[in-house]
Amino acid sequence: MSNSGSSNTPIKPSQRAEIDAFLEKVKGLGPATTAGNRGRLIFALDATMSRQPTWDSACALQADMFREAAATGGLDIQLVYFRGLSECRASGWVAGSDKLAALMQRITCQGGHTQIGKVLSHARKEQAQKPVQALVFVGDAMEEGIDNLAHAAGELGLLGVPVFMFQEGADPVAETAYREIARLSRGAYGRFDTGSAAQLAELLRAVAAYAAGGLKALAALSARNAGGARALLAQMKV
Repeated sequence: MSNSGSSNTPIKPSQRAEIDAFLEKVKGLGPATTAGNRGRLIFALDATMSRQPTWDSACALQADMFREAAATGGLDIQLVYFRGLSECRASGWVAGSDKLAALMQRITCQGGHTQIGKVLSHARKEQAQKPVQALVFVGDAMEEGIDNLAHAAGELGLLGVPVFMFQEGADPVAETAYREIARLSRGAYGRFDTGSAAQLAELLRAVAAYAAGGLKALAALSARNAGGARALLAQMKV
């Protein structure tokens, strides 16, 4: 999808009910950060070959996450990606969108299977060193044992690290796994359509707001983007 993709689909009554349900669920997560501390968010991406058509958009969308975080108190982000036969890498923690954009621009997609389990294990290790407020994963497939992923997700839930699983496309196997990971970690699931960069951008901004400023920041974002953020939050299931 191109960076100029957008979605102007009107909000359906059923979606409005889902918005309320999502916000009620997020209340149970509690405040993301304590006073004076910056939030930490892991931004993980599937960089296998099937993602190549949308990779350029992903590189641009992270800038929106930083802008939202800056408005709510600051956020440090770590980029994690997997590709190829067994490559799974993590950047250092960065606090500027330019730095993260530069890192992402050096990554090219390569054929291979998913490595979501490695991403979840990495998040647990980072949490053990210093609290992580949220893990975001953007992908389109799942080729691993669901039981192992569910166990890892449950551990993150117990540690207070919600996982926000955002699915591109409509692969049913991926959807089942992504929903379960989100549920067990007390995070949320969202699906965005191929060709609509605007949908993913809104989802990412919402999570960035939560990671940087908790429920109050998320609610403020929803209030000022009633036709955008709330419509997309309606897709998020827990």
